[in-house]
Amino acid sequence: MITLTPDDVKQRFGPLFSKKFLVMVDERAGRAEILEQCHARGTIEWDAMNRSRAGGAVAACAVEGSTMTILARLGRHPVNFGAAAGTIGGQALEAVEVNGDEVITTWAGIAGAGVGVAACLPQAPGVIRAEYPTEDDLKVGGARTNRVRIISPRYEKISFGIDDTDTTQEGATWVMALKCAEACHIEGVEFLNMRLVQLNPAVPNKTTNCVGSALNFAAQPGSIDALRKFVCTFVEKHTFSKDTGIAFSRGIGIGEDSPLLKAIKTDIVTLENAEAEAERLGIGYLDHNGRKGRIGALGAVLWANRGIEAAGLYGEHL
Repeated sequence: MITLTPDDVKQRFGPLFSKKFLVMVDERAGRAEILEQCHARGTIEWDAMNRSRAGGAVAACAVEGSTMTILARLGRHPVNFGAAAGTIGGQALEAVEVNGDEVITTWAGIAGAGVGVAACLPQAPGVIRAEYPTEDDLKVGGARTNRVRIISPRYEKISFGIDDTDTTQEGATWVMALKCAEACHIEGVEFLNMRLVQLNPAVPNKTTNCVGSALNFAAQPGSIDALRKFVCTFVEKHTFSKDTGIAFSRGIGIGEDSPLLKAIKTDIVTLENAEAEAERLGIGYLDHNGRKGRIGALGAVLWANRGIEAAGLYGEHL
């Protein structure tokens, strides 16, 4: 086994194109979420298609611009890997394994895709080190096949739902939520994205548009308590409302089977129903109000990781 740091890889192959690599794991669910960012969209799109075709640890891939998100299964899995063809992917994720505070992802690539996994991805910010089985795996390009194990810090997926921070006279929840995210500078925490979640606009008790906000973070386990405290303190300090709700979830795929996933956009949900469903799902409330903002905060968490449809009415698609 040959072990190289990202700087070693960069020195050997020259600077390439990976801009970010981050792995979040949820051991209870047996899942991982891998985030990759590249300088260009084309490479990300080709990799996503081929990794999906190869199967292995990959359950699903999504692409937004030059960023790819992989939903993966923990463990080692057989792949359909080789020269790209009808049922074969030219690049594959063979395994995602947790080792203490580190995550090991195992990759295979052939030809140009081998350059991607052996020379490009291992020098991405977020990588601790890369392990190559043999010297031949460090010979990239042409028709060669390359394999590598990439080791990165273990993160968890953390989502916050925030609602009812404004009044009819002042404030906007999404503005305050985004300011909260941008003010968060905690070691071991990465801000991922913010989503505006359209709730049921027909509810009688609302400000105007009935929109909650979701904040998604990746956090190393030792930083989660500090993150939770920071978000709660910031929101309660800057809210204009006495009805503010703040929901908190820890994990991947939370609430996929929840009946409130649809109802929060189509029906009148009571506070009692929202709190009961949050307890069933293991979603906690951080606010000190216990008021109606908890309904929208739960809705924001349920839709926090469900793509652009979160911003629309139920059933709307682009």
